[in-house]
Amino acid sequence: HTQAAAGVAGVIKMVMAMRHGLLPETLHVDEPSPHVDWSAGEVRLLTEPVRWRAEGRPRRAGVSSFGVSGTNAHVILEEPPAAEPKPVAEGEAPVPVGVDLLPWVVSGRDVAGLRAQAAQLAGFVRAQRAAGAVDSLWPAGVAAGLAGRAGLEQRAVVTGADVEALLSGLDAVGAGEPAEGATTGTATPGSAVVFVFPGQGGQWAGMGRELLDSWPVFADRLAVCERALDPFVDWSLREVLTGSDEKWLGRVDVVQPVLWAVMVSLAEVWRAAGVEPDAVVG
Repeated sequence: HTQAAAGVAGVIKMVMAMRHGLLPETLHVDEPSPHVDWSAGEVRLLTEPVRWRAEGRPRRAGVSSFGVSGTNAHVILEEPPAAEPKPVAEGEAPVPVGVDLLPWVVSGRDVAGLRAQAAQLAGFVRAQRAAGAVDSLWPAGVAAGLAGRAGLEQRAVVTGADVEALLSGLDAVGAGEPAEGATTGTATPGSAVVFVFPGQGGQWAGMGRELLDSWPVFADRLAVCERALDPFVDWSLREVLTGSDEKWLGRVDVVQPVLWAVMVSLAEVWRAAGVEPDAVVG
């Protein structure tokens, strides 16, 4: 127990939960207490991490601290307004938390080097897990660090929803064996990355909704686009994307700005994952 720092630890925990949009699981709970009537209300223990959706309003949480002497304190936290997206500095590649799959990228100068890198990373992960340093947010931090590394000629990507799935992919790459969620290949010298922005005809009802819920960088960039459009249109970009009315699909004056905003925001997702374009067309 952190004793006098318990309240501050609770505040830090909730700030991190707001930042990542993820409610952490309740620690040290094998089964709910029989002294509480859990059927009487909506209070539940979190037996696993749960995505914390914004639902169109700021996330809020109450943090209580109960002193052994009888002193009680309660603080209500509210997340701040979304900040303007900042350019990703060279070597940085923040990967948002809250997605179903995360990519871990490894590379080497040759096949043997690639396999060695995968085996070395797998050993590091297992050592960290044994030391108790791995929690539900840890894999995303590893993904961000790996995405910021220089890519050598031989490359592999392993994807997974948890550490076990990612370790399974790393073990397969290290052994030179095929596996679900593991892809290997050779980078083509002189190849380039091109972002293609489609014109009218690429739209559909529900476009961008899941990205709005799961990728903060997408939602932040879309908000910037909406503010840029507001002085010139009589409709809401977010309402068009999340609403049930599909009449906008036939309006050129709505379709083209919406497509532009979605594509700009999607490009920001790729950039946040470490993918920078050499050219843009559209």
